[in-house]
Amino acid sequence: MDVKRRIENLRRLINRYDYEYHVLDDPSVSDAHYDALMQELKALEEAHPEFKDPMSPTMRIGGEVLKGFVKVTHRTPMLSLANAFDENDVRDFDRRVRKVHPEATYVVEVKLDGLAASLRYEKGRLLGAATRGDGVRGEDVTHNVKTIKRVPLTLRKPLDIEVRGEIFMTKASFIALNEKRSAAGESLFKNPRNAAAGSIRQLDSAVAAARALDMIAYAVAD
Repeated sequence: MDVKRRIENLRRLINRYDYEYHVLDDPSVSDAHYDALMQELKALEEAHPEFKDPMSPTMRIGGEVLKGFVKVTHRTPMLSLANAFDENDVRDFDRRVRKVHPEATYVVEVKLDGLAASLRYEKGRLLGAATRGDGVRGEDVTHNVKTIKRVPLTLRKPLDIEVRGEIFMTKASFIALNEKRSAAGESLFKNPRNAAAGSIRQLDSAVAAARALDMIAYAVAD
């Protein structure tokens, strides 16, 4: 067997199945088949460390432990959105917009309540991920973002691009996490946003991997 080729094929298959399951919500293989492929890949990578790759889907399992977080300066500031609390705030916003764009129309979407993050890809490979921080400087959380299965470790095209989005925790994952913490006698998270923020700032990526974080991309940085 050509071990290197088998490892590369397994990575391609697993990445495709991750996309089908977590993005398209339309898996083409059973969980058992997926798990068997993942176990085979892990075994081959352990037996042949010369073929290990930080972009391998096995890296999503976590296990990297940092001594502390490194600060990252954003190439383009990550600005926050202003809040609107009542109808007057919305109408004031509309008046300001129409002074510049009189024919403006709007698209309304659900706001995800998590924390903003920026993902940097070079030649299609995820090189870094950072929190918004103060908008100018954030923290490097690459080791934890790699555990989020909706986030591609490699793109389908070798692009140099910076993608921004929201890291969050679903209600189902939040409830499951608090049930587990309650059973262990640990303090509970107050809400999914706090749970997501606390999880992405773990020094041990295995902790983040166990908390089922998710991410939705909404913009490409200039």
